[in-house]
Amino acid sequence: MDLRFTEAQEILKKMARDFLATECPKTLVRELEKSEKGYSPELWKKMAELGWMGLVIPEEYEGMGYTFQDLTVLLEETGRNILPGPLIPTVISTFPIIEAGTEEQKKEFLPKIARGELIITTAHLEAEGTFDASGIAVKATPKGDDFIINGTKLFVEMAHVADYIICATRTKEGLDEKGITLFIVDSKTPGIKCEVIPTIATDKLCEVRFENVAVPKKNMLGKIDAGWPIVEMMTRKGAVAKSAESIGAIQTCVEMTVAYSKERVQYERPIGAFQALQHIMANMWTSMETGRYLVYEAAWMESEGQPCAKEASFAKSYINEVYKDVAQWAIRLHGGIATSYDHDIPLYYRRSKAADTSFGSTDFHRELVAQQIGLK
Repeated sequence: MDLRFTEAQEILKKMARDFLATECPKTLVRELEKSEKGYSPELWKKMAELGWMGLVIPEEYEGMGYTFQDLTVLLEETGRNILPGPLIPTVISTFPIIEAGTEEQKKEFLPKIARGELIITTAHLEAEGTFDASGIAVKATPKGDDFIINGTKLFVEMAHVADYIICATRTKEGLDEKGITLFIVDSKTPGIKCEVIPTIATDKLCEVRFENVAVPKKNMLGKIDAGWPIVEMMTRKGAVAKSAESIGAIQTCVEMTVAYSKERVQYERPIGAFQALQHIMANMWTSMETGRYLVYEAAWMESEGQPCAKEASFAKSYINEVYKDVAQWAIRLHGGIATSYDHDIPLYYRRSKAADTSFGSTDFHRELVAQQIGLK
């Protein structure tokens, strides 16, 4: 296993960092927090021109044909700049289409996603709040050439601007993994109601209600009653992707804190000269590098097609905690200035709270690790 960046990955990393530094300053991030859409269509178009939405889409469908590890490099840079918008949900939504979609579905959706013409998100969580199959209660009932979907999904990222929603439904009575079916649902279909939920990170998570929503059978993703492995795949890839984004954010918090400790003077010397604070920042840096290794190990295994459910959960459960801890220490070491809305550190702190539950909470992934090591 070689986790060193290739030349192409180094180029991708530098390009993304330079682009975001120019096109996504913190002033824009704050503006988008307050905006109704939560993202910039103009910036989205520029990202599409760079090939970001089509990064992992095969070249035959107008994508770049890059690996999941390449995607991880990109997402670490978007995390450094806390890029707002539907990049992660859209990119993660391409994987079930690539791996389980029909040829017709691939030709219909993938080129448009690659060109930045479609925003897609995934709908999994419901009122139970669990990522297990038992938490899926939204029903899809066959009727003629359609399936009729009824129920409510919660915390659906950027659903209010999405063109399509990949919705996990129950097509067979029960609570187990059998009977889960996925559908690609046009968000403009009559009967869909979407409402943005206020969150600490203002990250545009939505409640989506389906009331007798008719979805053509041709929009079924994969086979009927056999969608749970696809859901697991999306959760696994999403966990690694979100962890990569978090690592980028963690690095910015650490770098800002170290830089500030060299400038802030107390008792006639920089606060970074005090051993107690040095050790705190050393721990922050060590945790960051440990998390980065876990992320890139899981991403490499994913790219190589190796089983990596355990490694993905290692990364997500660890980085969830590290992100929150580092952001908290960054605020403490900055002191009162970091409590100001105009300071950048609170932007990262708020997102550290939201990142914890995206694609699986810490406890959920710890449970998966426990299963993987034979404790359950």
